[in-house]
Amino acid sequence: MTAPPAFDPRELLRFYAEAGHDEALEESPVDRFAEGKAARAVVARAEPVPARPPQAQREAAPARPPAPAAQQKAAVPDEEQAQRARALAREAGTLDELRAIMAAFDGCNLKFTAKNLVFADGNPQADLMLVGEAPGRDEDLEGLPFVGRSGRLLDRMLAAIGRDRTSAYIANVIPWRPPGNRDPSPLETEICRPFIERQIELARPKVLVTLGNPSTKLLLKTQTGIMRMRGNWSTYTTASGTVIPAMPTLHPAYLLRNPAHKRLAWRDFLDVKARLAAPRD
Repeated sequence: MTAPPAFDPRELLRFYAEAGHDEALEESPVDRFAEGKAARAVVARAEPVPARPPQAQREAAPARPPAPAAQQKAAVPDEEQAQRARALAREAGTLDELRAIMAAFDGCNLKFTAKNLVFADGNPQADLMLVGEAPGRDEDLEGLPFVGRSGRLLDRMLAAIGRDRTSAYIANVIPWRPPGNRDPSPLETEICRPFIERQIELARPKVLVTLGNPSTKLLLKTQTGIMRMRGNWSTYTTASGTVIPAMPTLHPAYLLRNPAHKRLAWRDFLDVKARLAAPRD
């Protein structure tokens, strides 16, 4: 009989890291089995509490009924924080001011689980701006968007049209990493929306590229899926009325999982290159 392969704990650690579980909750390991034994020993030593006689139970004051569901407040940010974000974003006159406002903003729970604000990378004066959805583990650690595997592929995609991070400006709809790389909630997205909209308005790119489904749906205000949207020019209109040509395309993370579709993104980037070469309207 063949012996089972030896278990390598490093494989388990790699699995947890790839799943987004990359932070220890304690500085040293905790023996939960020992904790359970200690708790059971305390219970065993405790003296039994005598039951109240029936008369005392009847005379006891009735318990207060629970508050109606309508009066209970959820411990999550609400629409008020989205309104506050809109007001703060309007106050930013420059990208530096916007970054400072976002760094001080405390109305989104994602800020408290992320390590860094991921504001932007590249050249804010560039005529090309690319927007993804949210930072991942590598981006959270470095405080820059698209620096992991997806970022390396994006760099190659830019190089294919003669661009790099000195001639492009890169940001995300969500500036803080959702814990465990989960999808941002609709409320979290709505709270962060004013910041990316103001960021685009202040950067004033000649062409906007939305990377993937979430950023395309949010910024272009559509419910059409990315596979139907990609390759077709759309427009993004800022709060001040500036109209920016927008090209939806596939997210680099999707292309890593579906390399056969890189040819589709290649066509999209060729269209972007041609539009950038054309005179500004």
